[in-house]
Amino acid sequence: MVTHYKTAGHLACGSEGSHLESTNKVSRVKCRNCRRTEAFQEAQRRSRNAKRRAASKTKAVKKTETQQPTFDWRGFWTDKLTAMPGTQRLPRGFGDQAYV
Repeated sequence: MVTHYKTAGHLACGSEGSHLESTNKVSRVKCRNCRRTEAFQEAQRRSRNAKRRAASKTKAVKKTETQQPTFDWRGFWTDKLTAMPGTQRLPRGFGDQAYV
């Protein structure tokens, strides 16, 4: 069955009848004439932009929530070499220490 787009109490395509199925949800409209009207296309544009805005806000919130502190590999490696028994030499660039 064909579903028409209803806006402001009227069908967008101008069809008349008491048994016509209609909706104001853009994704459910099947009538080709309704889909070509300016009112339907404007409603479709508004809903698409609203979905995009919501998705970008969600993406921004997720990005800030999931940011983890960076791992300090250099400090970890220095501590590991320092904790080793014996005279372990730190690699170049790890400090002024020749031997730990």
